[in-house]
Amino acid sequence: MRAELTTTSPLGIAILGTGFGQKVHIPAFQAHHDTELRVVYHRDLQRAKAIAQAHDIPTASDSLDEILARPDIHGVSLSTPPFLHAQMATKILKAGKHLFLEKPMALNATEAKALDQLIQAQGLQGTINFEFRYVPAWMHLKTLLNNNYIGQPRLVKLDWLVSGRADPNLPWSWHGSKDLGGGSLGALGSHSFDYIAWLLGPIRRLTARLITTIPKRPDPLGNLKIMDADDTCALTLELVSGACCQVTISATTYAGRGHWLEIYGDRGTLVLGSDHPKDYIHGFQLWGSPGGQPLENLSIPDHLQFPKTYADGRIAPTIRVIDHWVQQIRQGQTSAPSFKEGVYAQLLMDLAHQSHEMGLWVEVPDLDSFLAEL
Repeated sequence: MRAELTTTSPLGIAILGTGFGQKVHIPAFQAHHDTELRVVYHRDLQRAKAIAQAHDIPTASDSLDEILARPDIHGVSLSTPPFLHAQMATKILKAGKHLFLEKPMALNATEAKALDQLIQAQGLQGTINFEFRYVPAWMHLKTLLNNNYIGQPRLVKLDWLVSGRADPNLPWSWHGSKDLGGGSLGALGSHSFDYIAWLLGPIRRLTARLITTIPKRPDPLGNLKIMDADDTCALTLELVSGACCQVTISATTYAGRGHWLEIYGDRGTLVLGSDHPKDYIHGFQLWGSPGGQPLENLSIPDHLQFPKTYADGRIAPTIRVIDHWVQQIRQGQTSAPSFKEGVYAQLLMDLAHQSHEMGLWVEVPDLDSFLAEL
């Protein structure tokens, strides 16, 4: 049932997905001034009730149909594992609810494209939680690039090296299954593909090597279970601008250097980085070198800073993504990041898998052409 909006009351929100949802989505939606959490879903009703009580959410439910039939639910936050996204998102959109969707958007570009077509046909608004677009240091980097600080980009180097899954004794989960949407390419590469396109423009072609450095992990009974999703990725991207972009991503690097983006142009250099070992939002700094001068730390303008920060750094930028989504709903106008940007990241992930399997460079189609294909 499509819910009617008023200008004075907040948007009623349902939470689907209670792993990442509890850590990030619930506190972010509760902090936003124009959203109100009204129901949380879990397939186990007792678990749903416990989560609702812990977070002061009025209603718990184990029935998605009942939630979607409620006229006071305007939008849904969906952060279940990726293999559930297409089925659940389709049901949500057909029920006339706006959708805030965690990345990666789906299991493949075909599913993602179908969701984009459906949300347009339904006249609804959706966004993907590409939160790096809303982190202060990244926002200032975007401004400097727009202002031609480095001139024409020549070389881009991205390292995202963390140790979150470096311990081989960590238990098996869907993160280790390619069929379930696991892998570092989906977890981290989806972000990287989005912000590379946002900062530097589209990609012409790419080559990829996707590696599983820990081939087995113990299941709950202690038996070793096969891991077939990548945990380490090495890619080279040729941008439409002509710049070359080297990407190295791994979740299994003990004492990995963190998250670093280096952009070298014909007029200067910008370096963005954080060596924070656990929180992938806090700690970013930005350095610049105009015209070959020594790198210097660049201050981030006050107007870009978060009004409030949280122990989990992902909450503050997610609030900003939520605000973007809410404005889309209130104004009835779609702007990036929308489902279209989610499709592009998904397409690039599909092509990375294709390149790995073929051992070849693969061409990247123009996004509008891809979306227009029947």
